[in-house]
Amino acid sequence: MPTGAQKTEPLLKVMEGQPVIPVLKIDRAEDAVPLARALAKGGLPAIEITMRTPAALDAIRLAAAEVPEAIVGAGTILDAEHFAQAAEAGSKFIVSPGLTPQLIEAAAASDVPLLPGAITPSEVMAARQAGYSLLKFFPAEQAGGADFLKALSSPLAGIRFCPTGGVSAKNAPDYLALPNVVCVGGSWIAPDALVKAGKWDEIEALAREAAALKR
Repeated sequence: MPTGAQKTEPLLKVMEGQPVIPVLKIDRAEDAVPLARALAKGGLPAIEITMRTPAALDAIRLAAAEVPEAIVGAGTILDAEHFAQAAEAGSKFIVSPGLTPQLIEAAAASDVPLLPGAITPSEVMAARQAGYSLLKFFPAEQAGGADFLKALSSPLAGIRFCPTGGVSAKNAPDYLALPNVVCVGGSWIAPDALVKAGKWDEIEALAREAAALKR
């Protein structure tokens, strides 16, 4: 087994558990707990809190500690330091837009599974060589969308993806219908305006609709 081999089983359990993983940019740490509760109540317990704001680590820590029904992951992880910080905060899985030797090393030394990103056939092959068979496809729409992923399914059989980036309620079914897509990541379930307004019931309703999408 390659040194950086993916901890596939726990990650696959998360990804197969729901058709959509909410991708969250949280500006206020105090929003993390009610947001995670609303999403879990709507049927989407696995969430990705991106490390794109100063509040991200506190948000991960709070949601992981106070919402036991949630499976809190960290996104936009770019290096080993990010990885360690997110894991220490309580992340159950780590998501990166790409894959580097440093990230492979960090993931190999941790119990927390990594979902790395890859777009081109060469990137996918490099990830496969490092022992990764579950990958993020980002930015999905800008990189060619569902048609591109469909074209990869035969030559790169055995690799499965979670497309993220430009995925919406409208086009998510196109991705979910593909044999090499296990789930999608999307931010439409928790729009900034609803989070800022604390409209948790409306977010729960959007989560419920997303959780009902067919694969």
